[in-house]
Amino acid sequence: MSLDKQKIIELLTTTDAETLYKQADKIRRENVGDEVHLRGLIEFSNICRNNCLYCGIRRGNAQVKRYHMSENELIETARKASEIGFKTIVMQSGEDMYYTQARLCRIIEQIKKFDVAVTLSIGERSYEDYKAFREAGADRYLMRIETTDKDLYHKLDPEMSWQHRYDCLMMIKELGYELGSGIMVGLPEQTIDSIADDLLFLKEIGVDMAGIGPFIPHPQTPLAQEKGGTLELALRTMAVMRLLMPDINIPATTAMESLHPQGRIKALQAGANVVMPNVTEGEYRRLYELYPNKICVNDTPVHCRSCIGLKIMSIGRKIGNGYGGHRR
Repeated sequence: MSLDKQKIIELLTTTDAETLYKQADKIRRENVGDEVHLRGLIEFSNICRNNCLYCGIRRGNAQVKRYHMSENELIETARKASEIGFKTIVMQSGEDMYYTQARLCRIIEQIKKFDVAVTLSIGERSYEDYKAFREAGADRYLMRIETTDKDLYHKLDPEMSWQHRYDCLMMIKELGYELGSGIMVGLPEQTIDSIADDLLFLKEIGVDMAGIGPFIPHPQTPLAQEKGGTLELALRTMAVMRLLMPDINIPATTAMESLHPQGRIKALQAGANVVMPNVTEGEYRRLYELYPNKICVNDTPVHCRSCIGLKIMSIGRKIGNGYGGHRR
């Protein structure tokens, strides 16, 4: 659907929310069908070299108990996830340089033997790294731009460069990955005008997948006292994204459920078609805390998959049994 910036602002602010969600749900059904694609999320390291003001695993948070999985632990976690039916494994971490190019290539090559798609969400790396990971078998790469307001970006992500992040996204796209990105909504000083620009940016760069995360203040960060984003703004933004990019994959993000017990279901009924249940095991689930009140920290991967599966079926949708790539 062709939407200009003024129309996007109107949809984000004054349009009746339920009407917007129903329209997004209709567009979703017409373009990507009723299947919900499950991605098994492995949070394999909470060590990060960056110091983003909003993030619970920022380098400056001395209260975090840090960990990273060994190669064998990570591969074994992926194997178990594939055995309970996940056809995509998402490897997510902070920017932890313990995982060298060679180490990650070995891991990717082993995980690909389980007949799964592999998505990486490990931040900014070199072109050579991205190329090597792609050649080792990685299919998709997920890296949120967070905001296209460069002044806000540099205020929230000190020591980082918006231009460099954009360049990384372009490298990933050039190398033939399915490109995933997205934004955070409800950030301090963020405007609706800026969110509209963000959505137009995601359309312009031609993402295959995009996620919307509500900003949830973490108590051990400099933004602890900020207000945080609302579920309604996150859902509105996600619904507009579906109207703007009818055939992309859009996840019902876990953070939405931290704001409301039915957050992911509400998202699935407002344009989303992907869910990423956590398949990380044991204490690691609790220690990977980007934001507070993270859901399911005491659950097992089997329970999480069963639970979300029942929720999906309860709204008349079905779980996809393929790799769930972007069908252009």
